[in-house]
Amino acid sequence: MTAKQWKTRIAKACKAAGTYQKCFDTIIGTLSAIMQRRDAVAAQWEEEGSVPLIEYTNKNGTTNMIKNPLLTLLNDLDRDALAYWRDLGLTPAGLRKINEKAVQPRKKDLGELLEKL
Repeated sequence: MTAKQWKTRIAKACKAAGTYQKCFDTIIGTLSAIMQRRDAVAAQWEEEGSVPLIEYTNKNGTTNMIKNPLLTLLNDLDRDALAYWRDLGLTPAGLRKINEKAVQPRKKDLGELLEKL
């Protein structure tokens, strides 16, 4: 999916969740770019056989099994994207956090309380 398609999809999801604000467009753009990169890395990883471990030969000539760098990158992109999804209120925890802030009564400061007396 392209970044533009992701941006449209994410904005629709925010509107459906009731968390969309115009000021989030930059964040939505960043998340859409992350998701586009994630899609590309996932496709490459699948093309190469979805192998979690690969052989790596170091400069001394020793060959070892290491975690596939594509899998590491995929996990990093997932982690980064999750933070943005959460901030936009598109995860259960993120939505709950946003809704609790909206529902909580505003605390009055001492000056306001004294004026009412």
